[in-house]
Amino acid sequence: MKLQWKRGKAAEGALAAVDGAPPRKRRRIPVKRLIALAVVLAIAGGGGWYFLGGSQNTAAAADSAYTTAQVERRTITSTITGSGTLEAADSYSVTTLLEGTILTADFEEGDQVEEGTVLYTIDDSDAANSLEQALISLNQSERSYQNTVESLEDLTVTADTAGRIYTLDVEVGDEVTAGQQVATIRDSDTMELTVPFPADDAAGFYVGQSATVTLDSTFETLTGTVSEISGNTEVLTGNMIVRNVTIDVSNPGGLSTSQSASARVNGVGSSSGGTFAYAGEATVTADVAGTVSSISVAEGDRVSKGQTLLQLTSEELSDQVQSAQESLRNAQISYEKQTEQLDDYTVTAPITGTIVDKYYNAGEITEANQVLYTIYDLSYLTMTLSVDELDIANIQVGQTVAVTADAVEDTTYEGVVTKVSVAGTSSGSATTYPVTIRIDETDGLLPGMSVDATITLDSAEDVLAIPSAALNRGDTVLLTADSPSAANAEAQQPEDGTDAETPADGGDAETAGDEASQYVSVQVTTGISDDSYIEITSGLQEGDTVVYIPTTSSDSDMGMMGGMPGGGGGGMGGGPGGF
Repeated sequence: MKLQWKRGKAAEGALAAVDGAPPRKRRRIPVKRLIALAVVLAIAGGGGWYFLGGSQNTAAAADSAYTTAQVERRTITSTITGSGTLEAADSYSVTTLLEGTILTADFEEGDQVEEGTVLYTIDDSDAANSLEQALISLNQSERSYQNTVESLEDLTVTADTAGRIYTLDVEVGDEVTAGQQVATIRDSDTMELTVPFPADDAAGFYVGQSATVTLDSTFETLTGTVSEISGNTEVLTGNMIVRNVTIDVSNPGGLSTSQSASARVNGVGSSSGGTFAYAGEATVTADVAGTVSSISVAEGDRVSKGQTLLQLTSEELSDQVQSAQESLRNAQISYEKQTEQLDDYTVTAPITGTIVDKYYNAGEITEANQVLYTIYDLSYLTMTLSVDELDIANIQVGQTVAVTADAVEDTTYEGVVTKVSVAGTSSGSATTYPVTIRIDETDGLLPGMSVDATITLDSAEDVLAIPSAALNRGDTVLLTADSPSAANAEAQQPEDGTDAETPADGGDAETAGDEASQYVSVQVTTGISDDSYIEITSGLQEGDTVVYIPTTSSDSDMGMMGGMPGGGGGGMGGGPGGF
């Protein structure tokens, strides 16, 4: 810091008043005295009445405003403090939407209960009846939907038996009704001949047994196979007891239902002849009404059982399926709702905790939307601390917190920061942020108590420290000239460029600056601080004496005029003079 100074007659008079001696010739003033002299003249310029004409004891009054303090070693702890209200770790006020008679309420206030414990049972007879009705409706809707879906499947017309398409009775675009014939299928490759045999002989036949068939018209013989033996007997003319036996014969191509024949099985001839029939013949009908949209076969085609013959479409049936599906879903929702409502008649504990309030007892009738009971989880307590925007960056999750309560004397509880919210609340030009603190050891504490919290940001032990008010703007400190660190005072260069440490005329520097030469300004480096002291990491040593004006309300007004030792303005935390 360089200081250039010109002293006029008024200044000389002021210094004379301070030193108590007549003005002398102008001399070079050493640096240490020059700095202090600047202080005296600054005060003279800002408050001339006080120093020049207001009192005969000006110097004495100035000296009396200064306070000295020794640079000494201390333990400094930087903290953030605040207050708040304790809250339970978790809490529920349980309400009911039902109205009914309470059957059981086997708990009392203060009881410890586990999550899921049944606390209330309410008469659910009406709800049980409603649930049964909902179940019946659901079953009916399921059957209706299933039947409608099956009807949708009936739009695909298939063959009931294997064979050849004998007739195809519809064309694409035709409208058909339920039960209408759409095709005829015949299995003409295999013919059946049913003839009677003596009952006693037929009893010894078996299915699959070989048989010989003789055509009545040509006496041609064909080989067949027994496919069915009737279990019933008949009496023919002449009191002959017989059983009908069915024989399958492969059609060589000329057999028809108009031809007749007889048969012989195991050497036993049939009692009479019979006529041929097709082994398989079926009339295919539509099970549902619709419009023929496609035909997959033609007359004469051979088909297998279950093969698709034609396809129908029906907008009406599609609408019925959609409607049935919606009805089924409505029935499901109604049943689920009734089931859930039935569960509401049994009230359980949502958490493990302590019953704080109980509002209804057994035998009383509940009212909808009324609180039944309140439960707290007291396994730990929490509080919310509002932290200023200037300090919030120093708060982190996991920091320990010292918590005290007026209700519990001489006890400090340990908490921990669990959440630092970024959602601030602004009031005027300041913003605060909520910080959540958890307290696990809570003996003596209860929800609702007011507590104070202190968060330690940093701490330093056995470090050099000075009063916070002694630090000036620009991190400078005013020392007494006899302090060991006074030698670190910043060099000052006089106006004419000569060495500030040596008087210009080589004489002694005992001038009007003798009083001011008591103080020097030293640059320092600071560390952490608390409410009263600030750490000095370099620039001072033990044995130094700092000079400052204590911060008071009356000093603040004068400080605004720049009047303070060392000529500096105020700093953080209140520098010397409170500036």
